[in-house]
Amino acid sequence: MLYRVEGIVIRSTDYGEGNKIVNLLTESAGKQGVVIRGARKPKSRYGALAQLFTYGEYSYYKSGSLGTLNSGEVIEPFRALREGLELPAYASYAAELTDRAVGEEEAGAFLFRQLKGCLAALAEGKDPSVILRIYEMKIVGAAGYLPVLDECANCGRTEGEFRFGALAGGALCPNCRHRDPAALELEEAVWKLLRLFVRLDLSRLGSISVKESSKRQLQLAMRRWIDTHLGLQLKSRHFLDQLERYGELLGRPQESGEREGGSFDNPDPVG
Repeated sequence: MLYRVEGIVIRSTDYGEGNKIVNLLTESAGKQGVVIRGARKPKSRYGALAQLFTYGEYSYYKSGSLGTLNSGEVIEPFRALREGLELPAYASYAAELTDRAVGEEEAGAFLFRQLKGCLAALAEGKDPSVILRIYEMKIVGAAGYLPVLDECANCGRTEGEFRFGALAGGALCPNCRHRDPAALELEEAVWKLLRLFVRLDLSRLGSISVKESSKRQLQLAMRRWIDTHLGLQLKSRHFLDQLERYGELLGRPQESGEREGGSFDNPDPVG
C-alpha cells in the first residue's frame, strides 16, 4: 500500500550498501521506519530526505514493518541544526528523546507539531536550555508521566510551600515531604514556569527570557523527573553534559536581558 505523510527525521541509520533507514515522526501515521535506497550515494536525489532533522513529505510503499520510499520532497531542511557544535547537540537530544521515549501509540499530530516547533525555535536562536525543558514536558506528557504541579501529589493540598518530588509524583506539601527525602526546593518562579510549560504550544512560542538560576533549577527538576519515570540512557544527553561543562570552564557569560524568574512574550498555551 502507498502512504503519503509529512514527517521529521528523528533517526537516520546506514543500511546495506548506499542505503539509509530513517525513523520519522509523522503528523498522521505516528512513528514510521522507511528505507531510502541510494541515500548515501553522492548524486542521490533523495539524500536530503535521509538527513537528521529534515522535515519533508514522504511517499512510501509498506507491506511489513518497514516502508520503502517511492518519492519525497523536503519542506524544511533545518540546515542550521546540522552546522557547528551546539545546535546539532541540542537538536540531537530532542530527536533521540522523541525516538526513545515515545511509543507508536503515543506519537501523533500534537507531538509532531511540538517537535517541529522545538526545532524551529532552536534554528531561530531561541534559548535552547528553555526550549528543551518545554519539549521535555511535552515528551513526558505524551508518555503519560506528567508531574502533579498544582496540588500535593500525595494528599491533594493546594496551599503551602511545595517541594518537587520525582519519586512521589510531583509537588509535595510540608506534611508529605517525608515521602521523598530527595525532593527539590524550587523557586516560586520555577514552579510557575513548570506549570506554564505544561500548557505552552511550542509551535506558537514567542520570545523568552529566563534567569540563569531558574534555568538550572528547571534542568535539575526535569532531569530528575525523566530519570525517575523514563530511565533512559541517551548518548546525546551525555554529549550535552560534556558540552555544558566545557562552556562553564570557559566562563561563558550569561545572556543579556535576563530578568528575575523569567518572561514569555505572548505565549500561546495549548487550548
